[in-house]
Amino acid sequence: MLKYSDLQNFGSELGIHKIGVAAAAGIASDQLNEWLNRGYQGQMSYMERNQEKRLDPSELLPGARSIISIFVNYHQDEIIPELDGVISKYARGEDYHGILKDILHQLAIQLHEGLAEGLTRKQRAKLYRVFVDSAPVMEKHWATVAGIGWQGKHSNIITREYGSWGFLGEIITVEEFDRYSVAVPDHCGSCTACIDACPTQAITKPYVVDGSKCISYATIELDPDLDIPDELQTNMDNWIFGCDICQDVCPWNRFAKPSEVQAFLPIEDLRMGGVPDFGGMDVEKFAEIFGQSPLGRPGLKGLKRNQSVRHLSTK
Repeated sequence: MLKYSDLQNFGSELGIHKIGVAAAAGIASDQLNEWLNRGYQGQMSYMERNQEKRLDPSELLPGARSIISIFVNYHQDEIIPELDGVISKYARGEDYHGILKDILHQLAIQLHEGLAEGLTRKQRAKLYRVFVDSAPVMEKHWATVAGIGWQGKHSNIITREYGSWGFLGEIITVEEFDRYSVAVPDHCGSCTACIDACPTQAITKPYVVDGSKCISYATIELDPDLDIPDELQTNMDNWIFGCDICQDVCPWNRFAKPSEVQAFLPIEDLRMGGVPDFGGMDVEKFAEIFGQSPLGRPGLKGLKRNQSVRHLSTK
């Protein structure tokens, strides 16, 4: 049996800002099915696949008993006018996927010390698995159950200590803990700041986001060969990657603290040169500068499209 106190101590040593653990259990399908039936996934067809894995952790790891959730703060206090309202804050530094996976693997090794000794990588995968956005894991659900924070009306996880500027990651393990975290109550109250501020009305009601109307979806998830719908183009303002509006207006983000993780600082080319003209950039140069950043997700073709829409929408 794993110790809850070890989880907290190891998490602190590894620079994890919030950590908790939930007992693995099935998730009711109603909310996900309603969201999909309304077409809120847009072109994100991956949300329609592997539903059994999304709703049952034992489908990802047979015998799963516990799900550890972490929250790593990425907030930066520095105001950069050239980037603000153009590139989402989380995407200005190095790609968080690799950073969080490294942290999670270190945490898993420390927690399972002795249990995993002498095991091959394949054998370890039967003991625990690490996830960061790369598998059908309902990470926001598990973050709430694990006591990281609550899911705000904009659907992001909010913490009392750091606001909502954080990355999530998980470890699913077949081991039990001597105790589990307590869920945090919803502290949004009657506030509707995020709903009122969304320029595309993507937040259809509290806690429900129509992904197909979201600026982040349009600039990141939408196939770069497809045009951004007219109704989104006219409300995108200057955004070419992601959107921070619903978090910028959230009162809980008054408590945000600057992250000490240096890798989350804006990369030098963005800090010193601002947003480049992607239309005049070739694939090799793009890969050299942005290949290890979240901006690689839509690729050069997607950013060229987004930038051209931005120029049209701000005329």
